[in-house]
Amino acid sequence: MPAQHMDLRDRESQQRLTESLRTLREELDIREGFSHDVLQEADASVALHRLPPADRRDLPFLTIDPPGSTDLDQAVHLARRTGDAGEGYEVWYAIADVPLFVAPGGAIDTEARLRGQTMYAPDGRISLHPEVISEDAASLLPEQDRPAFVWHFELDAEAVVLSVDVSRATVRSRRQLTYAQVQADIDAGTADEQLMLLREIGVLRIRQELDRGGASLNLPRQDITHDGESYAIVTEPPLPCEDWNAQISLMTGMAAARIMIDGGIGILRTLPSPDEGALGKFRRQSEALEHPWPRDMPYGAFLRTLDVTDPRQLALMHSAASLFRGAGYTAFDGEVPDSLVQSAIAAPYAHTTAPLRRLVDRFVLVTCASLCAGEEVPGWVRSALPHLNALMASSNQTASRLDAGAMDAVQAALLSNRIGEAFSAIVLQGSPPAVEDAPGRQAPRLSGTVQVTEPPLEAKCYGELVAGERVTVVLLEADIARRLLRFEVKPTDTLPQARDDTAQGQAG
Repeated sequence: MPAQHMDLRDRESQQRLTESLRTLREELDIREGFSHDVLQEADASVALHRLPPADRRDLPFLTIDPPGSTDLDQAVHLARRTGDAGEGYEVWYAIADVPLFVAPGGAIDTEARLRGQTMYAPDGRISLHPEVISEDAASLLPEQDRPAFVWHFELDAEAVVLSVDVSRATVRSRRQLTYAQVQADIDAGTADEQLMLLREIGVLRIRQELDRGGASLNLPRQDITHDGESYAIVTEPPLPCEDWNAQISLMTGMAAARIMIDGGIGILRTLPSPDEGALGKFRRQSEALEHPWPRDMPYGAFLRTLDVTDPRQLALMHSAASLFRGAGYTAFDGEVPDSLVQSAIAAPYAHTTAPLRRLVDRFVLVTCASLCAGEEVPGWVRSALPHLNALMASSNQTASRLDAGAMDAVQAALLSNRIGEAFSAIVLQGSPPAVEDAPGRQAPRLSGTVQVTEPPLEAKCYGELVAGERVTVVLLEADIARRLLRFEVKPTDTLPQARDDTAQGQAG
């Protein structure tokens, strides 16, 4: 798991990075901390809440999350289904009952609508809800009685959904696992039946995804970590068990969408299909990168053939990201809209499994539970639906800018004492073809995106670049305050020897 750490003995660099991250939050107008009214209401809601009368503590739920997680939205329990109805599976999926703690129109609700989602920064997260809710009373922590929306699925032997229902109940998670633990146990053959069923059902659901034309973009993650003393950029490919676990969440989101469509009210997560021009461009890129997309192979199936450890195929996977743009939300109450499909999933879909960390899920959960119970959807949900798209779009934009700005700042700090050095890199996005500009005007400099090998990071690079090529680049600028990192590619005979080792670079 490659990582690059800052040396905090250099107090000046640390101070400049801290100041840059603080300024970034101010620029984005990120709301930090909660008012007295919000905190007071949160304490009261926790003290006064009552667990649902329906009791599903008999089900040994477990959670799977990154290490150190305390805001646990989902817990799962899996079983084989046998009997007269035939073989198959049962899936119980518990989702944190956040609505139980949030009074409609109250201080917490008002603040959550202003935030939209939990924001993740290098030195800590900015929660959507007060911690007494998000990391304690509503979180599905192990060996704690918790209120939840419990989804119950019956699947056939191919993991096709036969029936689905959702209702509120009291649950108790028994184990809190990490993805690394789960994958290690499965790989070693020591996993219990629950984890083996996760793989079994996950693989079958992936097959269904491919059959319906869905696609998953499994790019290597690049995250910033902070252990209280030092920052690190960690780059690692996703584990197979993350894909299997995600399939349970996707199945739930698809079921939620279908419940709301049938009920004539709700809000869907939608994504338009890429146009023929974009698909044609991607096909040409696949040929240029010597991994052509077969004409008879569906798009999603082709993406699953890509090996992101290969430079050219990694570049191609990055190119595929351009086909996943334009996602939004579509609310309806009465007339069901024509555009229903989330094209990457190749089915109608709704965000419903992360209510602790995302605003819209709270409304979807209440809508689905009401429809399944044959009850009227509450008025506070109906009145919010027309506004959720704008609220989430603004929040998503802020989250994206925070992620990008924080990564830029930490990368600049890591390399601030290495100006003029050469590095080995892989071109992820090539520079566009040069075009003649208007007379008297200077043509823009050609640039693209490269993946520096060590330290592992992505950055803008000037020069003529061809996706998938290995190049040597020189660091031109690493400005912590401006959160700016720039490289330039030049002929190798003009460069010093490139750095491509495992030595840890220290911020200067």
